[in-house]
Amino acid sequence: QVQLVESGGGLVQAGGSLRLSCSASGRTCSSYTMGWFRQAPGKEREFVAGISRSGTTTYYADSVKGRFTISRDNAKNTVYLQMNSLNPADTAVYYCAATMKAIMQITTTDYWGQGTQVTVSS
Repeated sequence: QVQLVESGGGLVQAGGSLRLSCSASGRTCSSYTMGWFRQAPGKEREFVAGISRSGTTTYYADSVKGRFTISRDNAKNTVYLQMNSLNPADTAVYYCAATMKAIMQITTTDYWGQGTQVTVSS
């Protein structure tokens, strides 16, 4: 079992930056592939970014490549999502996720955080 708690969401102007954090319980964070998903009003939850257990491999949705960066600090049991060049299309509830599988997929996610709201104004 692992508990995930997101923080860092808020209101930001278009073109601005925001960093989300996800704190995981226990000392077994390195056992999990971690990732971020988001869900905008009226839309399905979608994949944003994933990171391997060691942190050496990352992958992103095409819509955020070059703007978002996922990272992890296993010693702190924390995963981050640095979001730059934000635009109103990025407005959504962002969810932290964890899985024992090698890659992050919405259908095989084992644990979810409660979500944090990100709103980008024009």
